Amino acid sequence: MKIYEDRAAPNPRRVRVFLAEKGIADVEFVPVGIADGGILAPEFRRRNPLAQVPVLELDDGSCLSDSLAICRYFEYLQPEPNLFGAPGLDAARVEMWNRRMEFEIFWPIASVFRHLHPFFKGKHPQVPEFGEVSRAHAFKRLDWLDAELADGRPFIAGERYTVADITALCGIDFGRVSGIRIGERPHLARWYAAVSGRPSAKA
Repeated sequence: MKIYEDRAAPNPRRVRVFLAEKGIADVEFVPVGIADGGILAPEFRRRNPLAQVPVLELDDGSCLSDSLAICRYFEYLQPEPNLFGAPGLDAARVEMWNRRMEFEIFWPIASVFRHLHPFFKGKHPQVPEFGEVSRAHAFKRLDWLDAELADGRPFIAGERYTVADITALCGIDFGRVSGIRIGERPHLARWYAAVSGRPSAKA
């Protein structure tokens, strides 16, 4: 199996952190650049016509091209440690929190970068007004998450580390590029210190 990725992008990092938590190391990583147009090359677009990373190429030549789909596949291959939740209510809670981290933390922060950062100028239609709305939304949601974590639970979805923590970590770290930081949010800072101190965070 091979994973095509740009190490500077947040979605491939989600997969790397996930694999590190699983202890899966026998996957080849193949660099594909966003900035240099590598994702637009015909050879890569045969793997993902949407020209996005990461892409998992399986041994039969078929591909998965969504970070969470890739993570779910590896969860099926190696169920423990469980990062998507035990079947039933636990899995539903993890799914709820992961989707919240995706839509309320990760994507607003990514939208600030996409619509305001010079990196995307001429590469992607930018709507600066939407970028500013996304920035305001991101800060409000950091406030919300800080309040949620005020109950003292160690991780986003409860008592153990899950994919929801990975999504939130990668989104918040990506916010640095756009000047979005945790700031004076003590409960969020406590959580962040714990998850960013895990060996997997360096993946």
